[in-house]
Parts: sequence; structure tokens; C-alpha cells
Amino acid sequence: MTVPGGTEVRTPPHDRVPLGTVLTANAISVTGNSLTLIGVPWFALETTGSPGKAGLVAFCAAVPVVLAAIAGGPVIDRLGRRRVSIASDLICGLALAAIPLLHQTGALRFWMLCALMAVTGLFHAPGEMARHVLVPDLAGRAGTSLTRAASLYDAVARGARMTGAAIAGLLVAFMGPGTVLYLDAATFAVSALLVTAGLRGVPSAEPLRDGPRLSPARYRADLREGYAFLFRARLLLAITVMVMVTNGLNQSWSSVLLPVHAREDLGGPAAQGLLVSVFAGCALAGALLYGAVGERFPRRAVFTVGFLLCGAPPYLVAAFTDTVTPLLVTVAAAGFGAGVLNPILTTVMYEQVPDGLRSRVMGASTAGVLLTTPLGGLAAGLLVERAGLTATLLGIGTLYFLATLSPMVFPAWRGMDTAPGVTSRRAPGEAPGDDVSRTEPSTPAPVPGPAGTPPRR
Repeated sequence: MTVPGGTEVRTPPHDRVPLGTVLTANAISVTGNSLTLIGVPWFALETTGSPGKAGLVAFCAAVPVVLAAIAGGPVIDRLGRRRVSIASDLICGLALAAIPLLHQTGALRFWMLCALMAVTGLFHAPGEMARHVLVPDLAGRAGTSLTRAASLYDAVARGARMTGAAIAGLLVAFMGPGTVLYLDAATFAVSALLVTAGLRGVPSAEPLRDGPRLSPARYRADLREGYAFLFRARLLLAITVMVMVTNGLNQSWSSVLLPVHAREDLGGPAAQGLLVSVFAGCALAGALLYGAVGERFPRRAVFTVGFLLCGAPPYLVAAFTDTVTPLLVTVAAAGFGAGVLNPILTTVMYEQVPDGLRSRVMGASTAGVLLTTPLGGLAAGLLVERAGLTATLLGIGTLYFLATLSPMVFPAWRGMDTAPGVTSRRAPGEAPGDDVSRTEPSTPAPVPGPAGTPPRR
């Protein structure tokens, strides 16, 4: 590149290897999560015969995820994102492999199953967050825009869920859920190896060394600062509250309602795997399409339509059908709608939160959106045993529909469509939405710094 005056300035070459490493490692890890999503509920149903106990297993797996997200934000940067990702994958893999191993030896008790799933929940969230906070920095190194990097990250994850669900459904049907858990453990090991090799020497993946020493007082201050920013930012708070509600409802579907429906009406785990795969495949298409043309459309309208498609319809259709085909068509449309959600949420989060606060704010928002997930599976299991599957599906579907109307009702959501060519001048510590009257033309953005995990759908 030549600047006025004839001076040649060399643009540093793009390095796509670290971003590719994170995308690949996350894809493998998400594939493993899909195996868990199908394998563990079926393992619990086969070994206990109780939807309520299957819901309790989901509860035990979800509570530690919330605790880790609440407390983990300030720690990830200090320990190093690469180290946290590696340790998380290895510990989760060992815990999952222990479940079928103990069962084969006759030593597995129900409380052990709950405890081992709690271990996976405790360590899974920091590992996923550690990888996700690297995306803006690695996108800058690769010469990729934030919107496209966010869409690609989500598309890869959706594709992995599709693949993992299809494999899991077949393996559970023909080889049993124990085989699925062994394979899940292997995926975590491969993900850890990739991160070990592919992120070596990447500065944003290494421990933070130039800040004040981490002490209990410093840790509390860092944690408090992240939550304070989140509560001041009206749009981010609205997103967190809405996704908190819908995540709890999603957990009821994946951990109890769909497995029970598949067992009683749809023909077994292969049908469940097919439905999850079709949903993930269509979500992959939605994410890729949004990455290609999504910047041309208003975010709030696209987000609202996407959530209306992917929210209530699967529950309501499942309540009235005992065959796969109608539900298959519904989850295909729902998946396409879901595909646009995470790229929008990720981009908004990256834009709204300053670089230096991202890990803490994203940790706080992740804790918020996961707050109801422990209750989703537990409540659904109890409701199915007392009220029946159809009544539970109708009730939860109605709640989901009401939740997805919030972007059309509350004014804070208008901030999702703030013009990208205008930026607010904020005082130190001021959150987006505090005062949008002081605006000025924006300047070219610097290379994005490390960021955190946005609310996920």
C-alpha cells in the first residue's frame, strides 16, 4: 500500500491459522456436546426409567455451568485463555468417560452420575468462553470483519451440532448410550490437542501479566465492574433477560421433552437425532446466509422474526403430532430462524462492550442467560410426570411465544438498530444506552481486542 508522498507502507500479512484452530477445536467440542445432549438423557432414561430423574441429571449438569459463568470472567484472562480451554476439555473428557466405565463395572450409582455431570458443567463453560473471547482478536489477525467472523463461528458450531446429533442418534439406537459417551470424551481430547498446538505464541491467548496482581479484593472489584456495566447497558440487559428465559425453556426441550416424545411416540433415539440434525443443519444455513447478506437488513426485525420461528412452534406442533414428518418440517423452519440469532447477538455484544471489559461483562451476561437452565430440565421432568407430555408442551410453548414478543414491546431493543456510522461519545465507565444524545461521526475501528461470550441461543 502507498500513502500520499510515495511512501510504501507494508500491511502485515494475515494469519488465519489461530482463527482456524479455534473454529476447528470448537467444532469438535460442540460435536461432543451434541453427543452428550442425546447420550446422557437416554442413558438416564435407560438406567432409571424416570423422566424426573433424567431432569434431575440435567439440573445437576446445569447448575455448575451457571456458577462457573458467574465467577469465571476475571479468572480466565489471568490464567490464560489457551490454558483454560485445554484444562476444561481434558477434565470434561475424563468425567464423561468415567460414566460408562463405572456403569460397566457395576459401580455407578445415581448420585455418581449426577456428580460427574456436575463436573462437566463446572468446567465446560470456562472452556467455551475462553475460546469465544478470542474471536475478535483472531478475526483481526485473519483480516475478517467481526460480523463475518461471528457468523462463521456460529455456522461452524451449528454444523458440528448437526453432525454430532446425527451420529449420536444412530449410536444410541444401535450401540447404546455408553458408546456415545466414550466418543464424546474423545472429542474433548482432540479439541485440547488442537488448542495446545494451534494457539501457542498467540498473545491474546496467554495469561494477562501487566495488570494488578489478582487478590480477593481485586477479584471482587473486577467481578463487580462487569456486572455494573451490564446493568447500566439497557440493550444488553434486555438481551440477557430474554435469553435467560428462553434458555430455560430450551433446556426443557433438549433434556426431557424431546427424548420423552421420541421414546413414546416417534420411534426412539434415531428420530431424535434426525430432528436435532435437521434443526442444526438449517441453523447452519441461516447463519451462513446472515453472514453473507445480513448487514443489509435491520437487526431487530431479523432477530424478532428468527426468534418467533425457532421458539414456540416446535413445542406446539409436538403437542399435536405423534409422527416425525410434521415435526421435521417445523424444526427445519425453526433452525433457519435460530441461525440468525447468535451472529446478531455476538456482533451487538462486541460493538457495545469496551475491549478491556469484555471478559468480565460477557462472563456476567453468560451467567445471566444460563440462570434458568438448571430449572428447565428439572421442571419439565416433574411436569411430564404429573401433567403429561402434551400439557407440558403446550404450556412451555405458550411461555416461549410470550417471551419472543419482547423485542417488539420494550424500547431498549431499538438500540439494536443503531446506525453503524454513528457512535456515542461516552464518559469513562458509562454504558451504552446511558446517553445517546451526544453523537459524532465514527472513525475507523481499531483491530478488535479480546472479547467474551455473548448470550447464546
